[in-house]
Amino acid sequence: MQQLIKYLLLLLLPIISSANHVHWLGNYDKALQQAKKENKPLLVFVVKKDSSLSHKIVKNQFMNQLHVDRINEQFVSVMVTYNGRTSYPIEMYYTTVFPTLFFVNIQTETFMRDPLYGEQISQKVLLQYFQP
Repeated sequence: MQQLIKYLLLLLLPIISSANHVHWLGNYDKALQQAKKENKPLLVFVVKKDSSLSHKIVKNQFMNQLHVDRINEQFVSVMVTYNGRTSYPIEMYYTTVFPTLFFVNIQTETFMRDPLYGEQISQKVLLQYFQP
């Protein structure tokens, strides 16, 4: 039985290791600098510590391979924790709903589209927001 499990793990390892993940940065200032360098909009995902909804959305939406590829191609992404140790411009990204997803034009530092709040961050809505 252990041999079978080892064999299955060896078969799955290339698949698991080749899967992309959203390249989340944890520091807003570094993400902004990288976005300017790459001339990409900024995707700002604001979560609250220990939020089960935030965990659910990361698992269901941001581990979806279709979304991952599009996000990494089209945006520089940063995940910030509300009341976390890392600072970010709270006056720009203020929200009382967690999680919240902001799409930011780095040249004008304005929102490119309306933010998505909580359950709005769904597969159907994300497909509409990301270019094919």
